[in-house]
Formats: sequence, C-alpha cells, structure tokens
Amino acid sequence: MVSSGAFLFPGRCRFLYLFLGFFCSLPLLGICDESESDRQALLCFKSGISAAAGVLSSWSNASMEFCDWHGITCSVTPPRRVVALDLESQGISGSIAPCIANLTWLARLQLSNNSFSGGLPSELGLLSRLTNLNLSINALEGNIPPELSACSQLQIVGLWNNSLHGEIPPTLGQCKCLQEINLRNNKLQGSVPPAFGDLPELRILVLASNTLTGNIPPSLGSSRHLTYVDLGINALGGVIPESLANSSSLQVLRLMKNNLTGELPKALLNTLSLVTICLEKNSFVGSIPSVTVTSSPIKHLSLRFNNLSGGIPSSLGNLSSLVHLLLTDNHLVGSIPESLGYVPTLEILTLTMNNLSGLVPPSIFNMSSLKSLAIAQNSLVGRLPFDVGYTLPNIQDLILTENSFDGPIPDSLLKAYHLRWLYLNNNSFTGSIPFFGSLPNLEELDLGHNKLDADDWGFVSSLSNCSRLTMLALDGNNLKGKLPSSIGNLSDSLECLFLSSNKISGPVPLEIGNLQSLSSLYMNYNLLTGNIPPTIGKLHSLVYLSFAKNRLTGPIPDTVGNLVRLSMLELDYNNLSGRIPASIARCTQLAILNLAHNSLDGRIPSGIFKISTLSEELDLSDNFLSGGMPNEVGNLIHLQKINMSNNRLSGNIPSSLSQCVVLEYLGMQGNFFAGSIPQSFANLISIKQMDVSRNNLSGKIPEFLKSMKSLQDLNLSFNHFDGAVPTGGVFDITGAVSIEGNYQLCTGIPTRGMSLCSEVVDRKRKQKLLIVVLLPTVVATAILFSFIATICRRKRMKANPHLQHDNEQIKIEKISYEKVSYKDLVRATDRFSSANLIGSGSFGRVYKGNLQFQEDQVAIKIFDLDIYGAHRSFIAECEALRNVRHRNLVKIITLCSSVDHNGADFKALVFPYMPNGNLEMWLHLKDPENGERSILTLSQRTNIALDVALALDYLHNQCAPPVIHCDLKPTNILLGLDMVAYVIDFGLARFLFRTENAHQDSSATLSRLKGTIGYIPPEYGMSEEVSTKGDVYSFGVLLLQLITGCSPTEEKFNDGISLHEFVDRAFTKNIHEVVDPTMLLDNSSATDMMKNCVIPLLRIGLSCSMKSAKERPDMTRVSTEILRIKHMASYTCMSDEAKNWQESS
Repeated sequence: MVSSGAFLFPGRCRFLYLFLGFFCSLPLLGICDESESDRQALLCFKSGISAAAGVLSSWSNASMEFCDWHGITCSVTPPRRVVALDLESQGISGSIAPCIANLTWLARLQLSNNSFSGGLPSELGLLSRLTNLNLSINALEGNIPPELSACSQLQIVGLWNNSLHGEIPPTLGQCKCLQEINLRNNKLQGSVPPAFGDLPELRILVLASNTLTGNIPPSLGSSRHLTYVDLGINALGGVIPESLANSSSLQVLRLMKNNLTGELPKALLNTLSLVTICLEKNSFVGSIPSVTVTSSPIKHLSLRFNNLSGGIPSSLGNLSSLVHLLLTDNHLVGSIPESLGYVPTLEILTLTMNNLSGLVPPSIFNMSSLKSLAIAQNSLVGRLPFDVGYTLPNIQDLILTENSFDGPIPDSLLKAYHLRWLYLNNNSFTGSIPFFGSLPNLEELDLGHNKLDADDWGFVSSLSNCSRLTMLALDGNNLKGKLPSSIGNLSDSLECLFLSSNKISGPVPLEIGNLQSLSSLYMNYNLLTGNIPPTIGKLHSLVYLSFAKNRLTGPIPDTVGNLVRLSMLELDYNNLSGRIPASIARCTQLAILNLAHNSLDGRIPSGIFKISTLSEELDLSDNFLSGGMPNEVGNLIHLQKINMSNNRLSGNIPSSLSQCVVLEYLGMQGNFFAGSIPQSFANLISIKQMDVSRNNLSGKIPEFLKSMKSLQDLNLSFNHFDGAVPTGGVFDITGAVSIEGNYQLCTGIPTRGMSLCSEVVDRKRKQKLLIVVLLPTVVATAILFSFIATICRRKRMKANPHLQHDNEQIKIEKISYEKVSYKDLVRATDRFSSANLIGSGSFGRVYKGNLQFQEDQVAIKIFDLDIYGAHRSFIAECEALRNVRHRNLVKIITLCSSVDHNGADFKALVFPYMPNGNLEMWLHLKDPENGERSILTLSQRTNIALDVALALDYLHNQCAPPVIHCDLKPTNILLGLDMVAYVIDFGLARFLFRTENAHQDSSATLSRLKGTIGYIPPEYGMSEEVSTKGDVYSFGVLLLQLITGCSPTEEKFNDGISLHEFVDRAFTKNIHEVVDPTMLLDNSSATDMMKNCVIPLLRIGLSCSMKSAKERPDMTRVSTEILRIKHMASYTCMSDEAKNWQESS
C-alpha cells in the first residue's frame, strides 16, 4: 500500500533520497582510495624486482584482491590495509623501491635471504607503524638511513649479512621500543652508539663482523633487559667496562677477535647471570680472576688466544655448570688444577699452547663427561693411565701433542669406541703401536715423532677396519722393516699418510696405488730401496708427494704424469737414474719440483718449463743432466728458486730467465755454461742470491749487478770474466761477492787483492813500447842464445841418451803463460835461500817467493834434472795442468824452461802459495812452537774429502782424455786460507786414451811408474796397467787416514795388516777405537756425528780401498755420497727444534 504523503510531496522526497545516498557514500569512497593506494604501492614494488616463475604470479594488475596475493597480510577489519609483507627466501633480486613507503599501515617487512641489492630507501622512515624490519642475507649496500629513527614503534632491526657501510646512526637510540638489533657481517665503521645502552627494552645487540672501532660504551651495562651482546670480530679497543661485567641481566657476552686490552674484570667470573663468555683472540693480560661464587651459571668460557699469565685458578672448579673451558694459546704456567677434574658437566677442556708443566692430575683422566681433551704444546710429563680408555668412556678427541709424555700407549684406548681424533705426536712414547682397528669412528691418528717401534707391522692390517680414517701419521719414530702390502687395504677415505723419518727399508709396496683418496704422501728420510712403483700414478688426488732422502733406484716412472693435481714432488737425495720423464709436464699444478742429488741424465724436458704454476722451487741440481737450458724457462714467471747446479749443462744462459721477475735464488754453478751474463738479468728485481761459479762464462761483469737492491750474495768465481770489477751496491758489502779464479779481472781498489786496472793499462802501454823498440834486439839475442843452447844440449844428450826422448815430447810453446827467467826466480827466492824452502819431493824442492808481476806470494817447484824421471815429471805436469781446470786442482801461474847460470837445463813451475801447507802437516806433524798437533774438525775433514773427490771425479770423467793422477797422498793435498783442498803434483799423471778395446778403456800402460808406498793399489805390483780405479784406491786410503789419523806406513801396519784391514776389523764393534778423537772435540753431538758422518765416511774409505779394482766405486759415485753425508751432517748439527722444522717443511 502506498503512503498518501508520497504523492503530496513527490519532488521533495526524491531530492532527500539523493542527498542522503551521496552523504552516506563519502566514507566508502575514502576507503576505496586507501586500499587502491596499497595495491598500487605493491605493484610499484614489484616493478623493481624479479623473481622465479610463479612466485609473484598472483601479483596481477587485473587482480583487485591484493590481500590474497602471495606474501601479503592485511588487517582483519575494514579498511583492509597491508600490515605485513613476507617474501623471505623467494629468490628475489632487484632493489627496494621507495614507493614501499606508501604502505602506511605496514608493521612487518620481511625480505630476508634473497638477492636484493642497492641501498636502503630513506622513505622507510615514513612507515610509522613498522615494528619488524628484516632485510638480512641480501646484497644491500650504502648507509643505514638515519630516517629509520622516525619508526617509533620499531622493535626488531635485522640487517645482517649485507654489505652496508658507513656508521651506525646514533639516532636509532630514539626508537625506545627496540628489543633486537642485528647488524652483523656488514662493513660498518665508526663506534658503537652509546645511546643503545639507554634503550629500555633492548634485549639482543649483535654488531659482530664489522670494522667498528673505539671503546665499548659503559652504558650497555645499565640496560635492564639486555641479555645477549655480540660485538666480536671488529676492531674495538680499550677494556671491558666494569658496568658490563656487573650486569645483572646479561647472559651471553661475545667480544672475540677485537683489540681489547687490560685485565679481566674480577666480577666477570662471579656473575649470577652470564652463561656464555667468549673473549678469545684479544690482548687481555694479567691473571684469570678467581671464582668466589658457589652457584655460577657459566657454561661456556673461552679465553683462548690472549696474553693471560699466571696459573689456572683452582677455583675454576667451582663453576659447577661448566661445559666448555677454552684457555688455548696464553702464557699460563704451573700445573693443571685437580679441581677441574671434578666439574661434573665438563665436556671440552682445551689448554693447548701454554707453559703448563708437571703431571696431569688423575682426576682429569677420570671425567666420564669429557668429550674433548686438548692439552698439547705444553711441558707436561708422565704416563697415560693404563685404564684411560675406560675412565674416559665418552672421549672423542684426545690431543696431547708436543709434551714430554712417555711410556707405552695404553691398550685400553682400544675401548674408547667414540674416539675420532687421537694426537699423541711429538712426545716420547715407546713400545709398539696398538692395534687400533677396534675404533670404528677413528678419523685422524697422529703418533709421529715419538720413539715407537714396529718390527711387526700387524697394526697396519688392523687399521684397515677403520673405514673413516682420513689421516695416519707415523713419521719420526724408530719404525723398521718393510712396509706390508696390507697398507693398500687402508680406508678408502685416507687423505694423508706420513711415514717420513723412520728406518723403513725395502721397496715401496705396489699396493700403495690402492689409496686413491690420498692427497699427501710423505715417505722421505727412510731407507727405502728398489724402484718407485708405477702404481703411484693411480693416486689421482695426490697433492704432496715426497720420497726424498732414501735409496731408491731406477727411473722415475712415466705414470707420475697422471698426478695432475700434484703441487709438490720431492725425489731428491736418492739414486734415481735415467731421464726425467717428459710426462711430468702434465702435472700442471706443480709449485715445487725437487729431483736434486740423483743420477739423472739426458736433457731437461722443455715441458717442465711450461708448468706455469711452479712458484716455490725447481731444483734439478747434482745430477748428470746435459744439453742447454731451454728458453721456455722464461715461462716460470712466478718461480722463486731455480737450482741447476753441478750438472753438465752447456750453452749460453738463456736471456729469457729475466722474465722470472720474482726469482730470489738462481743456482747455475758447476756446469759448462759459456758466454756472458745476459743484460736482461737487470730485470730480476727480486734476486737475493745468484751463483754462476765454476762455469766458462766470460766478458765483463755487468754493471747492472751493483744496482740490484735485493742482491745479497753473488758468486762469480772460477770463470773467465775480464775487465774491471764494478763498485757500489753488493760489491761494497764484505763477503757478499766471490770473484776468485777470474785471473783477467782488475780493480781500482788495492785492498781487493788483484791487479789494479791502472797498472794493467800502464803495463800494456809499456809492453807496446818495448815491442817497438826492443823487438829486433830481442829476436837477435834469442837466435844467438838458441844456437848456443842447442850446442850445449847436444853435448849433454850424447852423455845422457834418455834425455833425447823426453826433450822431444815437451812443447812449451803450447802453454801460454807469462814466462819468467831463471834470474827472475833467483831474485824471487833470494837466491834459493834455505829460509824460503818449504818442502822437498822426489824430483826437487819447493820454495816460496815473490814475483814482480804477482802481488801474492807464490810457490816455486824447482826440478832436479839430475834425478832420473825428473824431466819426464816436468813434462807430465805441464801437459796435465795445461789440459785441466777445476776449483780443487792447483792452478799453474807460469813456468820456466831455461838454463841456469852454469848453462845447465833448468825447469820450474810456479803455483799459488798455500799458507796452510799440506794435509800431511795437519794430520801428523806437530806445531814447533807448542809441540801439539794442529786439529782438523770433522766438518773440515769432510769438506777436504769432498774437495779431493770432486777433483778426481773431474780428472776421470770430465777431462778429454781422462787424467790419472797416480800419486794421491796427503803431501799432495794443499790447503788454502779457507781450508779448501787443492790436489797438486801431476808428475806421475797419465792420460787415458780411449780405444775400442773395453779393457783398455779403463786403463793405460804403466811405464816406469813410481808412486808412494801405502797408497799404490795392489794391482800395480802385478801388471803393467794403470787405471782410474788406482786413484780410487789411493783416495780410499787417504780417506781412512783422514778419519783415523793413522798413516798407512806406521809401524803397527808392518805385520801384514793394512790400514784397510785395521779399520775393517773394528768397523762393527770397536769403531770408536780407530777414530781420531780430536776431530769431535768441537761437536756436542758426537754420537749423532759418528752415526751420520764418521761411519758413512769410513764405509766409503773401505769400499774405495778394496783389493779388487772391480769392487771399487767410481769417483762420481764417491763424490755424490760424500756430498750426501755432508748435508746429513749439517742437519745433525742443527738444534732439535730447527731440525724438526727443517724436516716438516
């Protein structure tokens, strides 16, 4: 039914209806506008990011229901506004758009664990309702906007794991609702804002892993609710504020790895709230505070890596809740408190790297809760309890390294079933190695550097049951015998195997190739023999391989080229032979390659010089390598050390070496390199030591050497350099440069002991003048003199027919030395005064004197030509000295072949004067002043033996034709100022002419040979042949004489016993009775020196002086062995600490 009023006022009612409808719709329009604003803000945010397919598929322009979009939370009641944006771990990248600030109702912004980059928009400060901001684990950069302080409702700020820098805005302290601030792992600088201590609700403050500086604000200690503070891994300094140590709310304090100093607050360990204290890696000093409270809640206490001193307080035992106690690397002294063993909850105790001493309290070994005990690198003593495996039932890590524990390793450890790491190395444990195969969880076993033995290697088979074993170290013990093949049955997970510095003999088992997870294999310093097994090539994961200092023979297997991950290959000091395999070039990761002191021959494979990773060492020294050095050596631009010394390399030194700009050591000595030092060597800006001695180098000494600032040691000796020696730089450092043996050098400094360059120039000028003025007169006089001399000689030859043959052999004109006359020698020796007589021999006398053209004194050997064979001796010596050149052979200065004042033939040789005399004087003659013998140390005797051996090796194997000395004895060994030995007297020398006859290849006809009784080999009395093995015999007698101090012609050897037999009989039991006791007077390691030096030298002497020539070694082998002994002796003379370091590196 229709009301009558409607028809009475029809227009007025319609207007009223429209007015009321419009008025009621106004709030709805406002609500729609605000919601649309949130929608547009979200779409704007989306436009600046990208995400994986499907993550933001619901964020569509066509969709008006944004509250249903992924990651969006809206308010429950209208108006529906965005209150939370949660897109954690969605793989989103891009930047955070400023338009996000239009989400004005936003309370939680959670975008962590994505890839957001760019900076934080300052517009975030407009989000006045924001309570939770988590943008951690992204790639955000720039500063933290100070505008965030406008977010007055902010409770949580999580910006950790980004790249934010700049200072932490102090204005954040205005957000009084803040409960958690986590800014760790950024690049923030500046100081910790003190205002953080005034935040009344702050509970967690994490600012770790930044670069913050300054002091810790004391105000942090006054925060009433602060429970967790982590300021670790920064650069904070100063001390721990007392207020922080006295905080009643603080439970976790982490300040590790800063620059904090001072003493620890006494209240720190007496707190009633702290549970975790981590102060490691700072510079705290003083002692550890005592604990006075009885109910401390401390569970985790780490004070390691500081400078704390004093003893460990026994009151630490009052920390009845303690689980972890870490005091590693301080300066703590005294004993371990017994009270620590009574903490019932203690699981981890580390006291490593301190100065603790005494016995470990029994209570420590009775802690059933203990899982990890690390007390390494102290001075603790005693034995492990026999039942330790039972009393530590939960032990997982037992680390006792570098103490002085002794006695046997308890078998009860086999019952510690949870054991993972067992480190007993560097102690004095004795006895046999237990069968650890019953420990199924064992991962790392280090028993190295003890006194353990293993005649039975059954424990290796047992270890095959330890399937998790990754490291086995048995190095530095007394393990003997052969490695069992069962070593190949060890765990497939084994990565490191250390067996070095034992007495393991026999071959390397082929089964070693089964350990295909090995990355480190060290078997150096043993007695291994046989070949390197080819199965080594199966160890494809190998990074470090050392078989150095053994007795391995045969070739280097080609399969070594399969070790493509190899970084270090050490095969030095063995007896390996053959060529260096070209396959080594496939080891493209090598940083160290050491093949020194073997018998390798042939050319160096050029591929080695293409291994660009070689950076630490390339050592091929002391082999028989020949050919030139390839130009590819210039590829080794990262290499620090090159040693090619004592080989047979020839040709020019490649200029490409100059590309090795980081090279610090260059050893090229003892080869046949010729030419000059390349000018490009000026580019070797890092060189410290350069040795090119004992080569055939010539030309000027380069001036650039004096400008090389890093150069500290330069050896140019025994070459053919000429001209002026540079001055300045290394040349002005005393002892830094060696230039001896370069007789054409001159200097402008008189003190250098060589010709002045000005005198050389004047002499040449005068010589030219004399040639022009006096040449005609000299020629006429010479012709007249020759005519007279010829007549005189013919008369004497008729009386002495044997001189005719001798005279025909000598060819003086071939020997190009500065000639001296008879009168020059008369003047030089003061008319052959007895005061200048220094010795006499079979064919004449030796005088000392001074020649006008020679600054240093000389020795003049005058031949008595009336003695049968003297003339031949002169000829032989001239021929020998004309054809040889070696640092250990005496060098002829000049000669005289003339007539004396009576017209009789006169022959003389002039040598450098050796003020230390000959070896005979040092071994047997007494000093006329005090009546005592001069003392030669063992080191000096070893060096003398090596010098003589190298000289003979040169004569026998490097001269063409080879030379046999035939009269080696102590009187023919001269000693220079630095006690370097020089072999002299080639009067009986024979040249060994090679023929196709194998028998003649090692011998020469013996004609009227005279030697010295005691040194002549037995075969010379039964045949007409001399050989290099005869010199070897003489050397063997000489070496025995050096070590025993006994002459082979002493009276006690008149009963049919030779020096060889005398030593041989005493060799096994009474060796001390035959050794000259004076040579060990200067050595505190006499027992070790006997073992490592004296006995091996005597063994060589016996081998060389065998009756049968076939049983004697050649001099190459002998010199190599003596060099090895010399190096071993140098290790023995080191301190134990230095020796251990040397072996481990």
